[in-house]
Amino acid sequence: MVEIEHWNTLRMRIYIGENDSWHGRPLYKVIVERLKEMGLAGATVYRGIYGFGKKSRVHSSDVLRLSMDLPIIIEAIDRGHMIEKAINEIKTMIKDGMITIEPVIVVWVGTKEEVSRFEEDAVREE
Repeated sequence: MVEIEHWNTLRMRIYIGENDSWHGRPLYKVIVERLKEMGLAGATVYRGIYGFGKKSRVHSSDVLRLSMDLPIIIEAIDRGHMIEKAINEIKTMIKDGMITIEPVIVVWVGTKEEVSRFEEDAVREE
């Protein structure tokens, strides 16, 4: 096994609503597909079960409340220049939401082949 640490890595979180759309398609799906096309390392969509945003409306998955617009968070982690490109690509799709960026340290563990694409800007330990 090979272990690689990345120190120039960012986590991008995109906060939108479940009902948000882009040209008739769910916005979260469009964003994830675009991130994949751009070659980002990966992306995950989280569906919130309870929360509120800047308008202070509570959104809940509670059966009694039947909220139809639950919070969605799309999270992607990659090298800084890839996250910057991604932001520029997707920010125009978001009408009402927020994007946050945080630095992270990523430790990739796997075979040499699996981690080889991340070696160029990594700190390496074997």
